[in-house]
Amino acid sequence: MTGIVDYNAGNIKSVERALDAIKAPYIISKNPSDLANVDRLIFPGVGEAKYAMEQLKLTGFDSFLKDWTQAGKPLMGICLGSQIIFDYSEEGDTKCLGLVAGTIRHFKSLWKERLPAKEEMEEGVTRTELKVPQIGWNDVKFMNGSSPLLNGVDDSTSFYFVHSYVIQPDDPTVIKGVATYGTMVPAIIEYGNITAFQFHPEKSGEPGLRILRNFTAPDTDGGKSC
Repeated sequence: MTGIVDYNAGNIKSVERALDAIKAPYIISKNPSDLANVDRLIFPGVGEAKYAMEQLKLTGFDSFLKDWTQAGKPLMGICLGSQIIFDYSEEGDTKCLGLVAGTIRHFKSLWKERLPAKEEMEEGVTRTELKVPQIGWNDVKFMNGSSPLLNGVDDSTSFYFVHSYVIQPDDPTVIKGVATYGTMVPAIIEYGNITAFQFHPEKSGEPGLRILRNFTAPDTDGGKSC
C-alpha cells in the first residue's frame, strides 16, 4: 500500500489521478498515524518552502518523515517535496527537513554566480531570455548509474517541470538525472531509500506513469531491491 502525505501544500489530485490510472492502491491522509503502516510514501508538493515547512510542523509530518526515512522505508519526493527534504532553501530563508545534505537555490542566483549575462546556452538562447519559473517539458539525462525507478524509461526522455528553485546536493553522486535550463538542473535524486523528482512524474505521460508503477509495484520495496 502506498501512502500520500497531505500537508496542505501538495499536488494531491494529480498524484491521485495517476495512481488511479495505474491501479495502484493508496491512502491519502493529513494524519501521520494513518500512514504509519503503509509500505511506501509519496511526498508531493507545490508552492512555497517556508509555508510547506510550517504545515509539516503543524501536522507532525516533519518528525514523521524523519523517523520514516531513518527506518529505511521508501520515500518519493515530487517537486517541492523533492526540495524540502534537503537542509535549507533560499526561498523564505527556510530551514528544511535535512533528510539529504544540500541546499535549494533560485535559478537567478545560480545564473548570476555561474554565467556571464550574454553567454549563449547550448539550446541557442541566452540566459536572460529564459523565464522563471521553468514551466514545460525538458529532457532528463541519466547519470551515476541511474535508478531502479527508471527501469523501462529511456535516457533523455522529456518530463514536465514547474519550478523556480534548483536542488544543490552536497554529494553529486546522489544525482541520478539532470536537465539543462541555463545551468545544470538536478532532476532525479536518490539517497538510500529516498528518491526525489524535481519534475512531475504524475504529469509526464507514460514515462512518468512508468516511474510510479516501478515505485508502487507490490513485489518491490519502493523500486529498491531487498
